[in-house]
Amino acid sequence: MTVEVGVVGAGAWGTALAQMLASDGREVLLWAREPELVAQINDERRNGLFLPSAELHPSIRATGDLTALADVPVLLLVTPAQHLGAVLSGMGRSDGDIVLCSKGIEAGSGRLMADVARAAAPRGSLAVLSGPTFAHEVAAGLPTAVTLACAGGEAQWQRLSPAIARPTFRPYYSDDVTGAEIGGAVKNVLAIACGVVEGLRLGQNARAALISRGFAEMQRFGLAMGAQAETLSGLSGLGDLVLTCSSTSSRNFSLGKALGEGASAAAILADRATVAEGAFTAPVLADLARAKDISMPIVEAVTLLLEGAAPAHEVVARLLSRPLRAENPLG
Repeated sequence: MTVEVGVVGAGAWGTALAQMLASDGREVLLWAREPELVAQINDERRNGLFLPSAELHPSIRATGDLTALADVPVLLLVTPAQHLGAVLSGMGRSDGDIVLCSKGIEAGSGRLMADVARAAAPRGSLAVLSGPTFAHEVAAGLPTAVTLACAGGEAQWQRLSPAIARPTFRPYYSDDVTGAEIGGAVKNVLAIACGVVEGLRLGQNARAALISRGFAEMQRFGLAMGAQAETLSGLSGLGDLVLTCSSTSSRNFSLGKALGEGASAAAILADRATVAEGAFTAPVLADLARAKDISMPIVEAVTLLLEGAAPAHEVVARLLSRPLRAENPLG
């Protein structure tokens, strides 16, 4: 059987995507960095390290050879955002469809994932898959809708959507790659803030206010970067924000909750088996916002917490003491 789709990264989200793609019996090639995980997936049909709840489909085949995916027509990249460039460069991929599924901004360069991918594989046809998704629900076949933003426009969409869509996994077309990326990156930081609200037991009113004001920050930043307003208010922006700001199933929310309960960021991050992308994105996003004179006080507050500059209750007090003003999301 010819492999039409490959997934790079066997964390919870990568494994869930592989499981969804294999649900109709199509063969899926899944790359994992850990040799013991490759063996477990192939021999036991499970990923006990990152997605223990799923019994993996028999048409999923794991490999530790990154170059084995170089010529797969459709490639989903699900590596942590800070490693995406190195992984794609190491693969030696020259062309084909590259679907970016990592949500973040590269530290040091401030580049979005599409810019990182363009530098590593300049001939690749880029798309971004983003939206409100918990890995365990996708792996279980529960209904899910996402944005599939295609840099190649409708021609690429016509090619990609049949390869990715499944009965319970519904992509919606967009050509706004920048908007889809910014929604996913910013919501991770805001989810940390909502977790802090939960950890401090500030109540549902505070969480709702934070989601609303956080969405205003996402809009301000996104529009300044060239995103489309409808993308930011869609699945990959507001939809993803609402999901990850309301459940401990979100790694970023869980990180924020622990911060609100008094744990130090350094201790939490050192002890986590999975990556909370918002922890890496927050300081980069704050720097970009300051450079562009974009007001993002919630992002700034999360950055202070992650740096250990002040305890959670003090950071929240600073937010609440800001000058009163009109409710203008774009001002």
